[in-house]
Amino acid sequence: MTPAATHAAFARAAAADGVELERQSFDWLCEQGHVGLERVAKARRDPAIVAPVKAALDVLQAIYVRLKGDLTVLPAARANLLLPVDFVHVETGTVIEVDGPEHFTSFRRATLDLYPAGALLGFDLADYRARCDRLAPTSDAIARGLPAKGFGFSGVQRERAYHDALRDLGFPAMGHPPVLRIAAEDGDGVAAYARHRERVRALSAA
Repeated sequence: MTPAATHAAFARAAAADGVELERQSFDWLCEQGHVGLERVAKARRDPAIVAPVKAALDVLQAIYVRLKGDLTVLPAARANLLLPVDFVHVETGTVIEVDGPEHFTSFRRATLDLYPAGALLGFDLADYRARCDRLAPTSDAIARGLPAKGFGFSGVQRERAYHDALRDLGFPAMGHPPVLRIAAEDGDGVAAYARHRERVRALSAA
């Protein structure tokens, strides 16, 4: 099943259960990566986000370098090319990401190893590390030949891992709830919703 089909099935299952999900974009989540995060955070002049954004920027730059990204590319990237999120839980504004096998790679594992202790996460870090270790031998081959800006030829998997980290660390830094990640390594969106139904419904009760 394609990622789009997995997401559509997940959304239908949530809607049938009375959970309202929608698509949104965020001005800081763009092709510029953590450079865009820094630019928008500075423009907001919000003292509450200064320290968390600075901490996130330090980690995200380290992740970008670990993944062999070209740091000179980000400032010249497009600020108006916004990156999608899978869903936003309407009632709470929580971003929900439904992760197929392409998100469990050795590159994603490398990013998770750099997450600081105490990072605000909406998923079990140890579980995600274990899934990456188990699935990477096959998941690393998904779209392996595709290029990505800043990561060069065969860079799409490194780009995806970086963008996942950008969401995980960027949203809490900007004052949003932690990103809720739903593992759907088999591509079955309906089953993924059923497995994580209580987690999703608990958002409204938080």
